[in-house]
Amino acid sequence: MGLAQDRSIERLTGELRSRLEERGYQSRTVSVQHLRDLQEGIEGNRSRGFLNEEFYQERLTFFTFNPPDLMREARSLVVVAVPRPQTRVVFTWQGESMPVIMPPTYAAYRETDRRIEDLLSAALNPEGYRVAKAALPQKYLAVCSGLGEYGRNNICYVPGMGSFHQLAAFYTDLPCSEDSWRQPQMMEKCQSCQACLNNCPTGAITSDRFLIRAERCVTFHNERLGKFPAWIDPSWHNCVVGCLRCQSVCPLNVSFREWIEEGGVFSEDETNLILNCVPQDRLPPETVKKLEKLDLIEYLGVLPRNLDALLRREID
Repeated sequence: MGLAQDRSIERLTGELRSRLEERGYQSRTVSVQHLRDLQEGIEGNRSRGFLNEEFYQERLTFFTFNPPDLMREARSLVVVAVPRPQTRVVFTWQGESMPVIMPPTYAAYRETDRRIEDLLSAALNPEGYRVAKAALPQKYLAVCSGLGEYGRNNICYVPGMGSFHQLAAFYTDLPCSEDSWRQPQMMEKCQSCQACLNNCPTGAITSDRFLIRAERCVTFHNERLGKFPAWIDPSWHNCVVGCLRCQSVCPLNVSFREWIEEGGVFSEDETNLILNCVPQDRLPPETVKKLEKLDLIEYLGVLPRNLDALLRREID
């Protein structure tokens, strides 16, 4: 590339970051050549026995470490962090209003992804560059890009957002002018802090290894179909899907832990329909709309079980 083209790419990269920052987002760009590093990072942890095989097969095999066919000339990866709140949803049960919490990364997940992609496309398409969604380990990419750092709980923390954010990764054919790649690292503050470890009831976070035992995480189990394992105590459930035990006590989340937005109310009839496992095609259209708005429709298979556990915990 000539000097003029280099400057044009640097200018466009800077403008792209500025557009995102105007909305409170943060981003980093790395070369697409690091796809192999991402793959080796995941596969290396598997080969060393740090990843439970059942967890790996269920959660990590959907990653694709090659650009899509329509983006074979991808040159860079852009990873973006968007600040996101918790969402409070109210279910009406036995005449009582029962509020339940959703962690930051669930409600409006797809809408947020689309909003980021639209912003990137609006900035790059007029300049002749394209954008495509990437199915990559986003936390690992964000940490290696310098966008964030790992906490002891293996969650990515972004300055000014804590762990209350949503990550999204995209391919572009814009050449990479500022490769910020680095080795993954844990936050220095975590070295002398065990708040998340002490508040994790399942033993998923341990002091003898950096990677958490993901197969012990409540999130893993309340997102998958079937009965909860017998070793999970009912008192451990705290979210309608996912878990906030490790994030709620983290000192770096002090400024964000009370950030909660309202997600709507389900009537007693709607709550009973959900608890009775009524399939989507037999739910009232207004109920389906509420679930879709919250991105809970994809969890409809586990929602009755999870909700039942939370409601029963409230009356025990």
